[in-house]
Amino acid sequence: MRTEPSQPASGVDPATLIQTYQVGIWRYLRALGCDAAQAEDLTQETFLSVLQKPFQDMGPLATSAYLRKVSYNLFISQQRRAGKVTAVERVEELDRNWANWAGNDDGEMLLDALRECLKGISERARLALEMRFREDSSREAIAAALEITEHGAKNLMQRAKQQLRTCIESKLK
Repeated sequence: MRTEPSQPASGVDPATLIQTYQVGIWRYLRALGCDAAQAEDLTQETFLSVLQKPFQDMGPLATSAYLRKVSYNLFISQQRRAGKVTAVERVEELDRNWANWAGNDDGEMLLDALRECLKGISERARLALEMRFREDSSREAIAAALEITEHGAKNLMQRAKQQLRTCIESKLK
């Protein structure tokens, strides 16, 4: 006897839901502090969780907010199970501000502004930030690569981050 594949309890097309919201959920989880693999896993768990229950798509903003809430809860549960201390106030603040930062385009406009603003900082500052955030280099390694003190590397990165913050805020107004 042949059976038809079961429809998800949600009644929405899973492929469309995932295609529409996956990038935004992944970026949100990265902003919460997940590494890339953890964000990927939690993004998948978010959609599995949502698609196993009755779910009504209530439009892009409400659906995005709901998916973020599910992923947020999965993240916090995972952190607690792992016994990791999470600065909950910081995570909650980020959660509140995500919609303002990312907007309706899952952060594309914000990323475009960041790319543009990166062009306005010095090559040394850009290298220091890339080493820190792309390569996860220590301050000591950054200082050695730039032939400056660790304190100098810290100051360079702090100034660069402030320049980027100011530039991005001006572009998003």
